[in-house]
Amino acid sequence: MIGCTATEERGERMAFEIGRGTNISHWLSQSKSRGAQRRDWFTRADIERIAGWGFDHIRLPIDEEQMWDESMRREEEAFDLLAGAIDWCATNRIAVVLDLHILRSHYFNDADVPALYRDAGARERFAAIWSDLAGLVDDVPDDRLAVELLNEAVAPSAHVWNETWRVAYDAVRARSATRTIVLGSNNFNSYDTVSGLDVPADPNLILTFHYYHPMFVTHHTAKWWRQGGSYAGPIRYPGRPIPESQHRALEHLKDDGIEQLNRDFDIDVMRRDMGLPRSVADRTGHRLYCGEFGCYEHTPSDIREAWYRDVVAVFSELGIAWANWDYKGSFGLVDKNGQETGVRRWLLEER
Repeated sequence: MIGCTATEERGERMAFEIGRGTNISHWLSQSKSRGAQRRDWFTRADIERIAGWGFDHIRLPIDEEQMWDESMRREEEAFDLLAGAIDWCATNRIAVVLDLHILRSHYFNDADVPALYRDAGARERFAAIWSDLAGLVDDVPDDRLAVELLNEAVAPSAHVWNETWRVAYDAVRARSATRTIVLGSNNFNSYDTVSGLDVPADPNLILTFHYYHPMFVTHHTAKWWRQGGSYAGPIRYPGRPIPESQHRALEHLKDDGIEQLNRDFDIDVMRRDMGLPRSVADRTGHRLYCGEFGCYEHTPSDIREAWYRDVVAVFSELGIAWANWDYKGSFGLVDKNGQETGVRRWLLEER
């Protein structure tokens, strides 16, 4: 376990304890694979490997469209895979953060305000999904599984997000008073919006944020990053990510927050950034969790290593539990063929 909270100092120790983990992406979330292809993407052998490396938990994203049809009937194969993964984790003493990643009414990259924030029926379905999931995991011990209400909220305001997450929170609490709930901040789980949460006085609660800064380093040439993924020139870390000699290549981004995106960046900036959610967690007496962070595979290796080593050093200093994005994929501990990439070593081994 990383860190201690005011709640624990008062003797209200939470059953669910985590320190370092990894995200199981593109399996029950953000994937069109079904049948054998989906079954083979992530298996018991992967959990055994993760445990053998010294991780203590996984964050397991799931999507509504994989788990339920539009009539809220369970997709049995997906639920069988989910139940199997929870069992594999229990056997290997790996905890699970069950993350509701994408809804039919909420996708973090939607161009328009997602229906979840506009439609009462969508909120009712959000609550129904969590009532079903909470019932599914009723028999999983509290120290083995926590639930994360929604990935990367993009509500139009803090007020709207606070109104929205509360319906899911209440649905979970109607089933269990002691299941740990992971509550994320608005605007893509940003570190600087945790202060906008109306944090309940609940000892079984973890606050979470994500960290991918500076984006010109962590998403170098990532085509899905609209603001800067088209830039393919040299970058650096630490320092200003894009050197002055390359600024002409950024002319088309001048109206898109380029100065903030290309600010000087080093471990001290990370400390200041993450100090914001740390102060909220200290004030409210809750644990703090960075549920996603990572650096894209096309970022130069020496820069990736420096960035990863700095970010986990700050997590350690500030008592922040973490899960990297991701286990297998373009940010992964292993590539799509299961071969190690070097990220595990940068995360877990000293220089």
